[in-house]
Amino acid sequence: MSVFKSLFAAALAVVFTHAAAFAAELPDLEGKSIVVVTENAYPPLQFLDPKTGQQIGWEYDAMNEIAKRLNLDVDYQNVSWDAMIQAVSDGQYDVGMTGITIKEERKEKVDFSDPYMRSEMFMLVRGDEDRFSDAKGFAALEDGLVGAQPGTTPFYVAVYDVLDGNEQNPRIKLFETFGAQVQALRAGDVDLVLTDGTAGNGYVKASDGALKLVGEAMGTEDFGFIFPKGSELIVPINAAIAAMKEDGTIDALNTKWFLEYELGK
Repeated sequence: MSVFKSLFAAALAVVFTHAAAFAAELPDLEGKSIVVVTENAYPPLQFLDPKTGQQIGWEYDAMNEIAKRLNLDVDYQNVSWDAMIQAVSDGQYDVGMTGITIKEERKEKVDFSDPYMRSEMFMLVRGDEDRFSDAKGFAALEDGLVGAQPGTTPFYVAVYDVLDGNEQNPRIKLFETFGAQVQALRAGDVDLVLTDGTAGNGYVKASDGALKLVGEAMGTEDFGFIFPKGSELIVPINAAIAAMKEDGTIDALNTKWFLEYELGK
């Protein structure tokens, strides 16, 4: 084990020992079973380990820690992004997580947890892209195509911050999943994908030079878990998130997934 890993493991052990004190102050939900749904398309937030096929990532670790502190039994299921918010709104799932931006219009269908992460949006392009390096340059590239999932923050940023405000602009090519956008980007079917920096860095790291991030950050967004309106889980999960921020657990997860992951553990 490397010196970095040894120090990280020791620090993480201290954090989770410290966390036990905070856990005692949280409500005991007595082993309540809940179903948490995700898309498994945003490394390092949540994705399938290419070596093992196991579902892993920042959000899995965070939700598992929340479940431990609140005494919840979690069943993870998967659904596409375009169906997720409505499915949670309809009560098919108890919690949704997939790097979901907290937006007022979404609050009409679902309730959000308190923010657990803040992210910035960047432009993801092929590693050999040299025709543009920022949003203005892409907009001037008349035949340039951007991939997006309808109804997502990247879609609206592409429409209103990169292009001309026309949601029907033919330069926007729609996809059902973020992973499909990245595949299309690598294949040359689109020229740009917008993504939060955390997910983008994960894809860049896994691409072995085939992808890169360019340009400046285009605003910030807060991520939250989603629930059916009025869910009784919101208050205890918010309490767990607050405790994890206070005792350093969130910082430890950030180090694990956005530092160690980037260094190629």
